[in-house]
Amino acid sequence: MSFKKLKPVLKSTLEEMGFESANAFQKKALPKIKSGADLYLIAPRNSGKTTALIISVIQQLNAEAFEDSPRALIFVKDKEAALALEEKFRDFTSETDLRVYSAYDEQNIDDQKDAIYYGVDIVIATPQRLSKLFSMTGIHLGQLKMFVIEDAEFISRGGHLNHILRIPLSISKCQYLVFGESMEPKMERLQEQFMDRAQIIKMK
Repeated sequence: MSFKKLKPVLKSTLEEMGFESANAFQKKALPKIKSGADLYLIAPRNSGKTTALIISVIQQLNAEAFEDSPRALIFVKDKEAALALEEKFRDFTSETDLRVYSAYDEQNIDDQKDAIYYGVDIVIATPQRLSKLFSMTGIHLGQLKMFVIEDAEFISRGGHLNHILRIPLSISKCQYLVFGESMEPKMERLQEQFMDRAQIIKMK
């Protein structure tokens, strides 16, 4: 899949940002993600995983806002990762009306509930905070199309995995994507819960 096949507004933004063509990992990953398949996407650092994630989310959401409920949920390890990814998304969505919001533990949870209630398309969240919002009915996942874990090695530490595993139980249909540098045992546990048909894309 080349950048030429992307939504015009996304293709234009990539050109303005200096992205001339997809790299090796992106050429392999983007068509598979576009197909709607559940995927483990394993590749070394600096292979273009985050850019592939962002491009795919924008493309799958048609590069435009829709109603109020989130359609993409992305789990990250901590506040710093959430804010960094949100900033990158804003660069790529600057010519669209897509709404991006990051939720992490240090924020006031009532403020988070209000922000999400009034309409977002993409939520970037730490597992613990998303789990708490979900318990408080502070986020509606009935319109969710994409469930993503970035740099998924972090789920091997702490109680992150348990917070993540409870969310798919309330999702009827969704695409699951797990990005990482290596396939670790706790990442494989996701197959037992909701990624039993997942394909693995792996690059060295």
